[in-house]
Amino acid sequence: MPRLLRPVALVALAVIACAASAVPFGQVGARPAGASAYLDAIRDDPARLHAFLRAMPKGGDLHNHLSGAVRTESLIRFAAADGLCIDTVSLAASSPPCGLHQRPAGDTAGDRALFTQVLDAWSMEDFEPGPETGHDHFFATFARFGAAARHTGDMIAEVAARAAAENEFYLELMLSRQSPAVRALAQQAGFDPDLARMRDRLLAGGAMARIVAAARTDTDADFDRFRAVLHCGTPAAARACTLPIRLDSQVIRTDPPEAVFAELVLGFELAEADHRFVAVNLVAPEDDATSLRDYRLHMRMVGYLRSVYQRAHVTLHAGELTTGLVPPPDLGFHIRDAVLVAHSERIGHGVDVAQEADSDGLLATMAAGHVLVEIALSSNRQILGVYGDRHPLRLYRQHHVPVTLVTDDEGVERIDGLTSQYEEAVRVHGLGYEDLRVMARAAIDHGFLEGASLWRGPDDFRPAPPCEHDTIGGPAPRPACRALLQASARAAAEWRQETAFARFEHADRG
Repeated sequence: MPRLLRPVALVALAVIACAASAVPFGQVGARPAGASAYLDAIRDDPARLHAFLRAMPKGGDLHNHLSGAVRTESLIRFAAADGLCIDTVSLAASSPPCGLHQRPAGDTAGDRALFTQVLDAWSMEDFEPGPETGHDHFFATFARFGAAARHTGDMIAEVAARAAAENEFYLELMLSRQSPAVRALAQQAGFDPDLARMRDRLLAGGAMARIVAAARTDTDADFDRFRAVLHCGTPAAARACTLPIRLDSQVIRTDPPEAVFAELVLGFELAEADHRFVAVNLVAPEDDATSLRDYRLHMRMVGYLRSVYQRAHVTLHAGELTTGLVPPPDLGFHIRDAVLVAHSERIGHGVDVAQEADSDGLLATMAAGHVLVEIALSSNRQILGVYGDRHPLRLYRQHHVPVTLVTDDEGVERIDGLTSQYEEAVRVHGLGYEDLRVMARAAIDHGFLEGASLWRGPDDFRPAPPCEHDTIGGPAPRPACRALLQASARAAAEWRQETAFARFEHADRG
C-alpha cells in the first residue's frame, strides 16, 4: 500500500462522515434543475461561468503527463535550484558547468527578458504559428526543459494540490521510471520478432526484477517528498493528501522496437508488483516517422502483453493525427488497432476517428465495449489546430461513446486545469450541466482505481445493488453499502464525488 494514502476503509469512513447533504441515491439520476438552469443563464458570462465550473465536482484527470503538467515557472525554479545552464540559442536546460552561449538558470531571477524567453520556449505562452507550427513547438518544449523535470515528488505535490483545489476526486499521472536502465537492458537483449522469447530474455537473470525494485524505491521516495511538501499527516495537511493518485507507465513510442518492448514489460511488471502503477501508455508524437513505421508492431506488443499479465490496464494515445500531418493511409487504422489489437480500454485524443476505415462501425464497437475517449480540447487546438465544429467530441457523443475531459499537459498549454476544459465544452460545444456531470462521473468510472464501482455497470449511473437504498450524506449506509465503500477505493471516490455533487447542486447562488 502506498504511503501517501490512508487505508481504503478509513478514506471511505471519512467520506461518509464529511457528507453535508442528504439526497437519496435512487435519485442521483434526477435532473438538478437549479444547477442546469443557472449554467444556462451564465454561459455567456465568463467570470461567473468560470467560478461555477471551478467549484463543480469534476471527477478526475485521466490523461495527465506529469512533466508537462507542472507550471513552467516551477520548472524554471527547479533549474535554478539545481544550478542548470540555459543555452541562449536553443533555450534548452543542461547540467553545469555552463559553457559558450550558456547562462546559469539562476539568472532568470534577475533578468526578466531571459525569464520570458525561457517561459515562451518551455511552453505555449504567447506562441503564434509561423515557420514553427504549434505541433512542433509543443513537442520541442519537453527536450528543452527535460533536465529540470527531475523533482518528481514536488511535481506530484503541485499537480495533486491543483487537482484537489479544482474539486477532482481521482488523479492518474503518466511518468517514466528507470528509463536508462531499462533501455540498456533492451539493448543487451536485442530485438526478437518472437515476443514471448524476447520477454523471456528480458526477465532472465533478474535484471528486470532489479529495475522494478529500483522503480518502486524511487516511487516511495517521490511520495515521501509529496507528503512532506503537502504536510500530510499533520494538522496543516493539504486537501490533496487524501486524493487517490495512480500512475501510468509511459513508454516512448519513438524508441527502437526492443526499447519500446522492454519499457512495456517494465510497465506491466510494475502493475503486477505495486498497485500504485495501474496502466501502460505509449507517448511521444504519433506522427513521428518511427511511430508510424512501428505502430502496428507496438499494438501487437501491447496485445501480447495483455494476454500474459493480469493486473495492468491499457490506455493509448491513438488518432492524435489530422489530414496533412501524415499520409492518408495512416489515418485509417490507428484507433481501430488500439481497440481491437491492443485491447485498449481508453483512447487518448482520438481526433481522426472520422477518417478511420468504417468509422461508424468502429464507433459502434467502442460504444458497445465502453471504450472511453479522453478528450483534450486545448491540446487538440494547440497541437493539431482542431477545435470547434472540427472536433469529434460531438461525433463521439452522438454514437454514445463514453467521453471525459482531460488536460494532457496543462503546464505546457498554460491553461487553468480541468476548469478550462469544462469552460470550452460549454462555450464552444454547447454542453449543459447534465452533460458535464456525466463526464465527471465517467472519469472515475473509467479510471483505473482499484475496486468495484458504486454504479450498476459501465456508464450506467444507477447505484449498484449494495447501495441502491442508501442515502448520500444521511444516516450511515446499510451494512452492504458500507462494506462496498470500505473495500473499494473506486466506490469510495465515487461516493465522495456524489456527496460533493449534492452539496454543489443545493448551493444558494442567489
